[in-house]
Amino acid sequence: MLNTIILLTGTVEQRVLAPVLQSHNPQLIVRSVATLAELSALDPKLIGSSRLVAFCTDTIVPRLVLDQLAFGAYNFHAGSPRFPGWGAAHFACHQATTEFGGTAHVMLEKVDAGPIVGVELFPVPVGSTVSDLDELSYACLARLFWQLAPALATRREPLPELSIKWSGEKGTRRRYAEMSGG
Repeated sequence: MLNTIILLTGTVEQRVLAPVLQSHNPQLIVRSVATLAELSALDPKLIGSSRLVAFCTDTIVPRLVLDQLAFGAYNFHAGSPRFPGWGAAHFACHQATTEFGGTAHVMLEKVDAGPIVGVELFPVPVGSTVSDLDELSYACLARLFWQLAPALATRREPLPELSIKWSGEKGTRRRYAEMSGG
């Protein structure tokens, strides 16, 4: 039975997102962590009986942890499927994309490569900055979280996968430095 979700996100988001999950499953225990160290410090038995939900975090969860989770792991990525990896908004601005958003996906050892379970997109306003795209994609992710929260909190089975696939080159700090001339 799904009774525990490990919520990997910042402290501000923890205070908002945990009650959303619990509103759909009052018996649900939400263990909030903000760092890999906090996640790694959890009892392996707890990990082995939980689902992991990561929201807007740069923390890379090791395969050892992902393999232990009884109910899988999902990540809410600030960027559309066209912009996997680090710094999605930077690459979107550099490429002058006309569409951006947020993506929810199954977590695998390889970052931003798992099957996609939710996407919300928006047209990029003319003249948008990286900060603008970050703010707009964060709002998309909040809406996407609210949409998927009932299933995340109650469904034992994996969330249904969409036919949408990741595309585009994965963003990395190295690619960003090259793009920026640094």
